[in-house]
Amino acid sequence: MSRWQTVCKLEAILPATGVCALVDGEQVAIFRPRADEELYAISNIDPFAEASVLSRGIIAEHQQDLWVASPLKKQRFRLRDGLCMEDASRSVRSWPVRVREGQVEVACD
Repeated sequence: MSRWQTVCKLEAILPATGVCALVDGEQVAIFRPRADEELYAISNIDPFAEASVLSRGIIAEHQQDLWVASPLKKQRFRLRDGLCMEDASRSVRSWPVRVREGQVEVACD
């Protein structure tokens, strides 16, 4: 059974943006694509640039899925599971994320 770590209030994440949080010692990029409670959490580490930047990427929709483009090298990562569009071997980890009583929570191992 997963435990949940509270990272911030939902209102702290503006729609169409992402934030970075430290969850169990790992940098997690949390994205809020729209002005609702839909959230996604993937690793904040860009595996191509080896930099902590994915939370600052641009969210876009492609073929019915939401993606984030790295601000450095522009590779795209699917928000629901971290799949890298350009090179699946460079995909990133994803985490379950939820809103509970106005707080954003990420599942820990």
